[in-house]
Amino acid sequence: MRRQLVVMVKEPRPGRVKTRLGADIGMVPAAWWFRHQVAGLLRRLEDPRWQLILAVSPDREGRVSRVWPGHLPRVAQGRGDLGDRMGRLLRCLPPGPVCIVGGDIPGLEKGHVARAFDLLGGHDAVFGPAPDGGYWLVGMKRIAPPPATLFRGVRWSTSHALSDSINSLPGLRVALADTLSDVDTASDLLRSR
Repeated sequence: MRRQLVVMVKEPRPGRVKTRLGADIGMVPAAWWFRHQVAGLLRRLEDPRWQLILAVSPDREGRVSRVWPGHLPRVAQGRGDLGDRMGRLLRCLPPGPVCIVGGDIPGLEKGHVARAFDLLGGHDAVFGPAPDGGYWLVGMKRIAPPPATLFRGVRWSTSHALSDSINSLPGLRVALADTLSDVDTASDLLRSR
């Protein structure tokens, strides 16, 4: 069962991606930043130790987009909030360990991903914490289907997202990987440089 690393991406259209960052620096510069950030991230994360997959949004447009590398397999994110979309990926991808990350993590390198997958050797799930109480990575070993409670009651975009997500996995062994930051605002962008 091959390891699968899923990168969640949106089409980099002004006003449709990184809107909180766009409110600070402008929608066109925010979309430009996201497009180039993801391009560099995908180059850094390609590795024979895992299959790199893009989870695209919007579903139809993302599947045929020429923005992202054409050689990478793509799956649709589908409808719903972040928990619905990540839960669907964790339930529907072929069997084996899966880690999901966003495209807006400038410090993310292969070593971070490798450590997260290694933690799944002795745990059922892994999270990569972010300093703001959220997380940049979620992964599951997926020997059995994820529990029905997965991501139920999570307060997204709050300082409770990580703790709520862990609490949605009762009885599972959960590990924490490295702490990394994503970019949501102009101050996050400055800190990432």
